[in-house]
Amino acid sequence: MTVSISGTDGVTFNDSSVQDTAATGFGFKNRIINGAMVIVQRNAGASVSTSGSYPVDRFYVSEGTSATFTSQRSTTAPAGFTNSLLFTVGTGATAGASEQVQIRQAIEGFNIADLGWGTANAKTVTLSFQVRASLTGTYCVFLQDTSATLSYVAEYTISAANTFETKSITIAGPTTGTFDTTNSTGVMIGWDLGSGSNFNATAGTWQSVVSARRTTSQANLIGTSSATFFITGVQLEKGSTATSFDYRPFGTELALCQRYFAKMDNDGSGGDATLGLGMQQSTTGAAINIKYPVKMRAEPTASISSLQVTNLRDFSSNATLSSISPTHDTATISVTHSASGAINLPIYLQITNNTSGFLALSAEL
Repeated sequence: MTVSISGTDGVTFNDSSVQDTAATGFGFKNRIINGAMVIVQRNAGASVSTSGSYPVDRFYVSEGTSATFTSQRSTTAPAGFTNSLLFTVGTGATAGASEQVQIRQAIEGFNIADLGWGTANAKTVTLSFQVRASLTGTYCVFLQDTSATLSYVAEYTISAANTFETKSITIAGPTTGTFDTTNSTGVMIGWDLGSGSNFNATAGTWQSVVSARRTTSQANLIGTSSATFFITGVQLEKGSTATSFDYRPFGTELALCQRYFAKMDNDGSGGDATLGLGMQQSTTGAAINIKYPVKMRAEPTASISSLQVTNLRDFSSNATLSSISPTHDTATISVTHSASGAINLPIYLQITNNTSGFLALSAEL
């Protein structure tokens, strides 16, 4: 269908793409952030082997078995994508009944408020993604409400080993349950990799099952030594049909991620980077103001490593974080240091010729 738009100067524009844009509601079609796995602020793509980590931004890996594993951003990807999230089993071990293994993303309530979930006006959504695994069989994806008391489990099949396959799952919106519509978790979505039997549920229906993750048919990827699982192109959108992946500009995707986690450093260059400016209040203390890259979801927690306080007379004074008084978009950091010089000199929080220094701010769900 071609839509004609007449401008005030009498010129008519014919653009068949307007139909697709209008149908998806202009803008935030994909409710998943970093679905193409391109943003990785925490570890520059290096593998991590810790449960409760974020190998790429917004995607959380949890593993509670005696198996070993690594997870990381990978350049193995299907056509149209440059990256994927890779989960690799080291030594496999079957999960106990109460143990769970998953990749998941918590979606903020503001970003699903228009779906009307938990009301009579609940909208249907479609989840699509590209997946590849060394172990074929039935796998499960799950959704759960804010309180984790209403769950939905869907099965999908990986038919060919070590081959990217496109999956699409349509989910009727739930008319019951509690789905936050502000800045807390609105809905949790995740991919099971072999959780225990306590997380079993029935596929294809919303049900009052606490933290359902899988069905009895779920493949035991975590129990298979050296097994691999790749995922990318993750999209959750309103409607009953999967549409093309919503590629957002890199800067836009980065800013969306920084609402939940921001790492301020010198990009590993080893050069100088000034993170904040303040005043030297005493010979051992300073107050430094930090402006975040974007306004964060909530008041963040901060971690600091290998940073340096510098004043106009002293360029070699190491600093330690004493306390931080954060808001959603700025923070005053109290620093103890060994800088010399008069009180009330301007003072800077810097990374100076250090590839490992950073200030990290986390407001993750």
